[in-house]
Amino acid sequence: MKAWLCENPVGVEALQWRDLPSPPLPAGQLRVAIRAASLNFPDLLIVQNKYQMKPPLPFVPGTELAGVVTEVGEGVKGFAIGQRVAAFGGLGGFATEVCLPALLAMPLPDGFAFEDAAAFICTYGTSHHALMDRAALQPGETVLILGAAGGVGTAAIQIAKAAGARVIAAAGSDAKCEACKTLGADATINYTTQNLRDGLKTLTEGKGPDVIYDPVGGDLAELAFRSIAWRGRYLVIGFAQGSIPALPLNLALLKGASLVGVFWGEFAKREPGRNAKMLGELAAWYAGGKIKPVLDRVLPMEQLPQAFARMAAREVVGKVVLTNA
Repeated sequence: MKAWLCENPVGVEALQWRDLPSPPLPAGQLRVAIRAASLNFPDLLIVQNKYQMKPPLPFVPGTELAGVVTEVGEGVKGFAIGQRVAAFGGLGGFATEVCLPALLAMPLPDGFAFEDAAAFICTYGTSHHALMDRAALQPGETVLILGAAGGVGTAAIQIAKAAGARVIAAAGSDAKCEACKTLGADATINYTTQNLRDGLKTLTEGKGPDVIYDPVGGDLAELAFRSIAWRGRYLVIGFAQGSIPALPLNLALLKGASLVGVFWGEFAKREPGRNAKMLGELAAWYAGGKIKPVLDRVLPMEQLPQAFARMAAREVVGKVVLTNA
């Protein structure tokens, strides 16, 4: 097999595309020939040693993938050689094959393209869990999505629209705002050239958004929270801007608002039945054309450094996918 190996997490430049021996298959796991893998923001952080999880060295990065089962481990039921699957495995995706726990694998229905499947589980799982479970989003409510042109942001736009909500998409350029409109956003705010609070006040007639979906953090968080509607729900998804904001808790009191943490990965571990049901619903939405991953670029696996460079420059709209021939 070949894989991008991280022996020293000092940055993307230290990764090496290496020939490695195929690992033995543990009980309870599947061996998967990887057809496609997608880039998520934690993939960049983990090779920079900035992520909350510090895997033992050396490791192969890559959290999300899709491919074909080539071997079934002892004790595994419900999977067969030749079956198409997707998985959010945490590590090992930037390679030609991986061994992963069968519990992490999602069987793919016919017609689910590998490139789409590799960009599906994390972003759509996170966004559905956030909006539908944690925020209990209702038809007719208004959702503000920060970082709306990114992977989770584009998924959140589609899920919120499928749920009957009004979507205000906030992004960092006019081009990204236009991309959000093509996905169904009802209005957009370019927060590099427009005042976020003024824009929200105008677009909501002073009421504010009912739900705020925030994967960005940083200096946008307090501005957004100050604009939230009465009984609003502020969803803490992540901190793509790099800094964790310190929010004045009196804002929650004054607005009767809820500050809601969203950790889809832990939800999937603690509530696997509910997670499986959710992923099944999302797969049906995909089959019905309600949702579809936005792919910024599809590149050969050997071009992982170029993909990381595009992500680091914040040029990505949707997700970058790497494929094996």
